[in-house]
Amino acid sequence: MSRLKSRWAEEYQAWRRARLGKDRWVYLWADGIYSGLRAEDERLCALVVIGVNERGEKHFLAIEDGVRESKQSWRELLLDLKARGLAIPPKLAVGDGALGFWPALEEVYPQTRHQRCWVHKVANVMNYLPKAVQPRAKAALQEIWMAETQAEALAAFERFVRSYQAKYPKAVECLTKDREALLAFFDFPAEHWVHIRSTNVIESAFATMRHRTDRTKGCLTRAGMLAMLFKLGMSAEHSWRRLRGFEWLAKVIRGVKFRDGVEVRSEKRASPRQEGSRVAA
Repeated sequence: MSRLKSRWAEEYQAWRRARLGKDRWVYLWADGIYSGLRAEDERLCALVVIGVNERGEKHFLAIEDGVRESKQSWRELLLDLKARGLAIPPKLAVGDGALGFWPALEEVYPQTRHQRCWVHKVANVMNYLPKAVQPRAKAALQEIWMAETQAEALAAFERFVRSYQAKYPKAVECLTKDREALLAFFDFPAEHWVHIRSTNVIESAFATMRHRTDRTKGCLTRAGMLAMLFKLGMSAEHSWRRLRGFEWLAKVIRGVKFRDGVEVRSEKRASPRQEGSRVAA
C-alpha cells in the first residue's frame, strides 16, 4: 500500500505540471471538494477545475489543496493554469457561490463570463425555507432554469419574488443577488445548457470520495487525499463522452452571438431596388 501511494503521488505531481497550451479551453467548471479529513479544526478542501476543449473533450485541469476556498487559494490555482498554458480566457466559468473563486476569476480572467450553478443555488434557497414550502418553491425555481427563453425565465423570476418576498425575504435575496450569473447560459448554444447550468460533472466524479475518506481518515494524509482524488478523477475521465453539441464550440470560440440558445443571424437583407442597383453596377 505504501508503494502504491508513492506511485500515485509521483503520477499526480507529473500531471499537475503538464502543459495546457495545445488546446483551446472554452468552458471551465470549478468547485471545492471537502473530505472527511481534518487539519486542526478544519476539514481539508481540494480545489477542482475541469475544462472542455474545442473538440468537446472534458479533462481535469487542476486538483489542488485549498484553504476554505479562499480567494488567495483560487487565485494561485488560476495563475498556475495560466502559467501552464491556459493563456486565452475561457468563454464561461461555472461554479457555486463560494466567495473566493469569483473575485479570483475577475483578476486572472476578467473577460470570462460567470454562470452560477443551479444545483447549488436551489439548495441554498431551500435552506431559507421551511420544509412544507420547499416542494412548491423548488418547482417554481425549476420554471426559471428550465425556461425556453430568457424572457420566460425572467417572468418566472418575478413570480418567485412575488410569491415569497413577504414571508421569506432571505430566500428571495439569495436568489436575486445572482440573477445575471444564473441566466448567463441563455447566451450560449442550447445543446450546451445541460452541461453549463451546474457543476454536476465535478460532483459526480467524486461521489465516492467522502465515503472513502471518512473510512480512511486515520491513514490518509493531505497529500494522500490529493493523490486519491487525482486517481478517482483520471478514472472518471475514461467514461466521459464529448460535450453534447460540441460542433457549436468553434462558433463560441469565434464569438458568434447566441440568443436563447440559438445562433443570432443577420436579418438585414437588401431590398429589390438595392439588388437591382448592384446588378447594374
